[in-house]
Amino acid sequence: MSADFTELDYRETPLGELILRRRRIRSLGGLEVYEVKLGAAFLMSSLFHEVEVALANLGLAGMEAQGLDVVVGGLGLGYTAVATLEHPGVRSLIVVEALEGVVEWHRQGLVPLGPQLTADPRCRFVLGDFFALAAMGEGFDAETPGRLFDAVLLDIDHSPRNLLHPGNGAFYTEDGLAGLAARIRPGGVFALWSDDPPDDLFTGTLDRVFASTAVHIVRFQNPLLERESASTIYVARKAPG
Repeated sequence: MSADFTELDYRETPLGELILRRRRIRSLGGLEVYEVKLGAAFLMSSLFHEVEVALANLGLAGMEAQGLDVVVGGLGLGYTAVATLEHPGVRSLIVVEALEGVVEWHRQGLVPLGPQLTADPRCRFVLGDFFALAAMGEGFDAETPGRLFDAVLLDIDHSPRNLLHPGNGAFYTEDGLAGLAARIRPGGVFALWSDDPPDDLFTGTLDRVFASTAVHIVRFQNPLLERESASTIYVARKAPG
C-alpha cells in the first residue's frame, strides 16, 4: 500500500514523542489520512473512526433530556467530541486533553475537525490530566468546582489493562471509578473505549460501582490491515435519583 507522508507537527512530551502526520494513500484513490503517534504507540487515524463516534452515540443513547452536560476525556482527532455535539440535547461539552500539542492542532486548524469544534460555543477545551481531575474534589471544571455532569466519555488508554502511563491504573479500580461516579448526576453515564476484547473482571468492577453496565463490540473495516477489526465500548449507568 503506497503512500505519501507529511509530518505536520512533532514535539517532545512527558509521554514520549508526539507526531501528527498526514499521508495520501494512492491505493485508496489518493485518500488523505491524518494519523497520530505517541512514542512507539500508534494512537489514532482518520481512516477508521467508527469506534470514536460509537463511543458518543452509545454513551448518549436514550438520554433524551435537554440541557445535557458532557465530559470527553481525550481529544485526539476530535471525532468523539463532534459526535457528542451532534446530539441535540447537549448543552455543554468539556474536552479534557493532557497534551498541549493536540489542543493546538485543533485551534490552529491542523486537523480537519478543529475549526468545527473551536467554532462551537458549547465546546471548551481543558488542558489537564483527566485522571488527576477525576480524583480531585474540584472535578473537571475549574470555573465551577464540584460541578456534576450527565455523561463522561473516555478514550485515552488502549484499555483498562493496556495503559499509556502506569499511573492511570488507579482510575480503573473500584475506588477510582467510585470517585468518577461522584462527578456524574443520578441516571447519568460513564462510557469507555477499549481496544481489547470484553474484560469480565473490569465489567464486574463497573457493576460494583454503577447500577448497570452494558458491553458493546463495535466492528469496523481496517483497510490498513485489510481485515475487520473490533473494539469494546463499556456503558455504565448510575441509578436514577
